[in-house]
Amino acid sequence: MSRAKPRAPERSITAGSDFLHLTIADAPPGGRADWLAARLRQAIAEGRVPVGGRLPATRLLAADLGVSRGVVTEAYQRLTEEGHVTGRGRAGTVVVAAPPAPVAPAPAPATALAPAALFPPAPGTDIFDAVRAASATIDLTPGVPDLAAFPRADWLRAERTVLRHLAAADFGYGDPCGTPALRRAVAAWLARSRGIAVDPVDVIVVAGVSQALGLLAQALGPAGIDRIAVEDPGSLGVRQHLNNWGVDTPPIAVDDAGLRVDELAASGVPAAMLTPAHQFPTGVVLDGDRRRQLLDWARSGGLIIEDDYDAEHRYDRPPVPALRGLLPEQVCYAGSVSKLLAPALRVGWLLVPTRHREAVVAAKRNADLGNAVLPQLVLAELMTSGGLERHLRLLRRRHIHRRDAMIAALARHLPTATVHGAAAGLHLTISLADAVVDTDLAAAVLARGVKVQPLSWHCQRPYRPGLVLGYAARTVTEIEDGVAVIAAALRSG
Repeated sequence: MSRAKPRAPERSITAGSDFLHLTIADAPPGGRADWLAARLRQAIAEGRVPVGGRLPATRLLAADLGVSRGVVTEAYQRLTEEGHVTGRGRAGTVVVAAPPAPVAPAPAPATALAPAALFPPAPGTDIFDAVRAASATIDLTPGVPDLAAFPRADWLRAERTVLRHLAAADFGYGDPCGTPALRRAVAAWLARSRGIAVDPVDVIVVAGVSQALGLLAQALGPAGIDRIAVEDPGSLGVRQHLNNWGVDTPPIAVDDAGLRVDELAASGVPAAMLTPAHQFPTGVVLDGDRRRQLLDWARSGGLIIEDDYDAEHRYDRPPVPALRGLLPEQVCYAGSVSKLLAPALRVGWLLVPTRHREAVVAAKRNADLGNAVLPQLVLAELMTSGGLERHLRLLRRRHIHRRDAMIAALARHLPTATVHGAAAGLHLTISLADAVVDTDLAAAVLARGVKVQPLSWHCQRPYRPGLVLGYAARTVTEIEDGVAVIAAALRSG
């Protein structure tokens, strides 16, 4: 009786000495790690190493290429910092996110505005749509997370788990305030990360902070609140959104300690909208004395609208506790996953004082009958499984690396600029010499292929000129090149 031959082991994408047909002779002397990281990055972008696939063990790939193991380790580390791969212990190094494949820039549409027209001193309500549509080689606009780092493998895993257990009835209309699973997950997340004790039934799931502001505007108007003070400098987008709902937005100055509460109290405005954890755009954190003053103002009848902007992205110490946790019946609290995962998910949450809850829920019901159920359930699974916290830890490491790269590039190319807001967030703000017109500078920079935002857009009253620069979504090389372009445009202006 003949014996069966042993079955040959199956080959995976990690087997063999011809992985991606790499030839070390193509690498420049002294730049082997850069060369290998670039080849792997390109292969991931093109799908030759798919999301969920494993890279070869460093020892094996080093032996195949005839290089030291340190070369491969350094290349893998760069891909890890960029969010494309992650180490999974015995499971190896797994691809978790693909960078965009390089494409030739599309021709500008006939309706595209010239750079100078994109940066008027007083931008209209469609300005952000126009800027997003503008073509640029390097986009340093703020408020954009690293979309290439979206945890696709974890999201797919969570989605499969949800679909396995989803009942047919769960595909019907749900509670306009959100699914119970996500409301429980958000309540637990806020308790852990923001010091907010809230009953899940009091969580209202919304389509991002923008919808939260619209719902509040609709609910507060009939209650006699049609003026909401805003920070100055403060987000142009927030101000425009409130104005679109008929809300007046008087400016209150921001200094190195945060919102000027004395100015707020003197204004007589019944409500104030602010970003105390990481003020946009200056990056200031509301200090302890100002927090106490603000809470005293609220106890005397003022209403605080707390946009917990960038609260999770704190790098020098743990985030400061949310105001909502200290005075829940005088604080409306809004947060979202737009900067944690992706704006495209359109998922956020809103907490409101009891007296305003019914009106806010009615506005949400009238708006859309509630957010889409399936993304809510997948997000809830990601939050309760620990996947979102793992992703946040990865983001923090990469953001620190990119922030440091931008600070170093600014020191090299723009040594006279003053840098603000380095302790947290996804952007830096720089202030420039008084003679600079920052809208003209932004237009000149865009003409050279780099997209930025002028600081003056976010100011209602005269303020020093500057630029707001996002770094979270850009590689170290792009950051260096982008800052060099800004410096060149400033010199030639």
